[in-house]
Amino acid sequence: MDERALARGLGRGSVRALEQAVERYTPYVGAVICRTLSGFVSREDLEEITADVFLNLWRHAGSLREGEGLRAYLGGIARNAAVDFRRRQRPQEELTEAADPQAGPEEQAEQREWSRRLWQAVEALGEPDSTLFFRYYYAEDKLRDIARELGMSPGTAKQRLHRGRKALRQALMEEELP
Repeated sequence: MDERALARGLGRGSVRALEQAVERYTPYVGAVICRTLSGFVSREDLEEITADVFLNLWRHAGSLREGEGLRAYLGGIARNAAVDFRRRQRPQEELTEAADPQAGPEEQAEQREWSRRLWQAVEALGEPDSTLFFRYYYAEDKLRDIARELGMSPGTAKQRLHRGRKALRQALMEEELP
């Protein structure tokens, strides 16, 4: 079956079409997930996210639009599933490690609140910028490695970091105003 025939079969609820879609597109879906998560995913999590993608396809097969490529549709579902997974897994508590252990409880609470607001501002940058910021500033990965895995040049990544810092500064300054 070609891609359009698979989509039509899925729309009619054909289990055979789903089986063929799973067989044909699992490597592609896995690659999209790995790329979106920058390779930071266990085999078990990759399998779970992939299964979720195909479950989502099955549940929404009736909404496939005529002429829409199944591969592109699955790529979008896979990317969104990976981003959702990353959001659930992000170590927000670890980002507050910088809180001074010698500080009093009130100062530590303020430091945790500041970290939470900073993290929200980074997430508000959207993808791929939030991943870029997290990996560069928190995980301390090399910029060239992050850029390659996100499919951009190091110069583009550097420029996105610069623009993102300006946006974060602006967002956090506005938040501080009464």
